[in-house]
Amino acid sequence: MTKKLFVKTFGCQMNVYDSARMVDLMRTLGFEETNSPEDADMIIFNTCHIREKASEKIFSELGRFRPLKEERRKQGRDLILVVAGCVVQAESEEFMNRAKFVDIALGPQTYHRLPEMLCRLEQKRKQRIIDVEFPAVAKFDSLPQACSNGVSSFLAIQEGCDRFCSYCVVPYTRGAEYSRSLKEIVAEARQLAETGTKDLMLLGQNVNAWHGEGLDGKPSDLSRLVAAVAEIDGIERIRYVTSYPSDFTDDMIAMHRDIPKVMPYLHLPIQSGSDRILKKMNRRYTRAEYEEIVAKLRAARPDIALSSDFIVGFPEETDEDFEQTMDLVRRVTFAQSYSFKYSARPGTPAAAMKNQVPEDVKTERLERLQALLIEQHAAYNAAFLGKETEILLEENAKKEGFLLGHTPQMQNVIIKAPESVLGQIIRVRIIKTAATTLDGELV
Repeated sequence: MTKKLFVKTFGCQMNVYDSARMVDLMRTLGFEETNSPEDADMIIFNTCHIREKASEKIFSELGRFRPLKEERRKQGRDLILVVAGCVVQAESEEFMNRAKFVDIALGPQTYHRLPEMLCRLEQKRKQRIIDVEFPAVAKFDSLPQACSNGVSSFLAIQEGCDRFCSYCVVPYTRGAEYSRSLKEIVAEARQLAETGTKDLMLLGQNVNAWHGEGLDGKPSDLSRLVAAVAEIDGIERIRYVTSYPSDFTDDMIAMHRDIPKVMPYLHLPIQSGSDRILKKMNRRYTRAEYEEIVAKLRAARPDIALSSDFIVGFPEETDEDFEQTMDLVRRVTFAQSYSFKYSARPGTPAAAMKNQVPEDVKTERLERLQALLIEQHAAYNAAFLGKETEILLEENAKKEGFLLGHTPQMQNVIIKAPESVLGQIIRVRIIKTAATTLDGELV
């Protein structure tokens, strides 16, 4: 009898990828994914530790499902609750002490062991299972073949980080940098293409630091990997995220010019426009170096859309430091961006720094920065009004009779069209623009 699996994912694209692979894994055990937790025999929460009060949000979500689990027990049925991901990795002991009704807790490096954990759980029904190790054998070696869930898919090529930015928990939750081999990545990409993927996003905590084994047995780099993926029939669009500025090479810049399947979109976080703050963040580049990379990218690919991340109110950030960030934004201009107030993560060096910025100051700075960024996003999109572009239609829009797709520059476009064209790359004319969405019509 088929069992039902419900998965709820929090956080980054890597978590979305991990959740999809857990679904693939559980499918081999006879589980079928459901959109209704009330129908599920097993519920997985895949957690993220980046945002403020991440663990509290997870406890709140879990609390909603405790009565469901108790009701199942009264009926003589099981509801297995699994919590995976970075919150568990960072706070496993405290987490399991507070969430005693959770059956299995596992870190992001051990989800390939989930079938084994289920077996142990059935053998010792009253004993909960915690697994937050960093195994010597990479989890990717133990996973089944990936299966596309649509025309756009994620593919993890690199995981972990050796940079140790002073505010970041990733090195502690995801571990040291690990790069999959080119052969393994191409095989998974080909499988995704065969099951319907056209738009492929290559993922890594530090994706352009990928240095996996090439076909010649020697360490390779991202430009060679992308060139190999671009040769796969069916893959029409290639993107990658998240890049680290000082790991950019001239070869990587050239691939944006020379490989048509590489989309004119790049997410390149800078975090701050102040060299003093960048140094305190342990970001290993300067503002001038960042701007030089941007200039080279725009020379190689003039139509490239740039996206970035910003943290405001980092410890010891002065008004002058913040104004330098504002100045950088005005100089570079961004098509998309993500901006946040600094919030301390326990165990990171920044959490112990003196001169933490008051909350009201952080709020005021964030509002000013976001107002400027939204103005830039709107101006960037407005430049497309009346122009034609190609979009990949990926899903139904919220409005009935309309579909949602993305331009090569990763802009959201909504058009009125029949469902029969879902999954196709079509040409549209932009008839209306806003800061976050474009309206189009079929050409």
